[in-house]
Amino acid sequence: MDYSIMCPRYEAAADILGKKWTGRIIRVLLGGPKRFKDMKEQIPEMSDKMLTDRMKELELLGIVNRHVYPEMPVRIEYELTPKGRDLKPVIESIQVWGESWM
Repeated sequence: MDYSIMCPRYEAAADILGKKWTGRIIRVLLGGPKRFKDMKEQIPEMSDKMLTDRMKELELLGIVNRHVYPEMPVRIEYELTPKGRDLKPVIESIQVWGESWM
């Protein structure tokens, strides 16, 4: 790998993961499907609007799936797609690095 040249795909991936809250959302969803309120409990300092915005963004990027269950009341769950699950080693590496250096 030539580290002297910046790859556009690397930049795109870094832009996605570098957005505030995105890494934490992905980390939470690595534990399995979650409802909005469950994610809020795990990331309480994040506003509802920001979580909603990030979830829409991750859904558009094909990283998260939104499942609506026709129950009363309606149940909505979010889960990682295969593309999102492929981020597991990246998130784990960041965790290991953080534990060692931060």
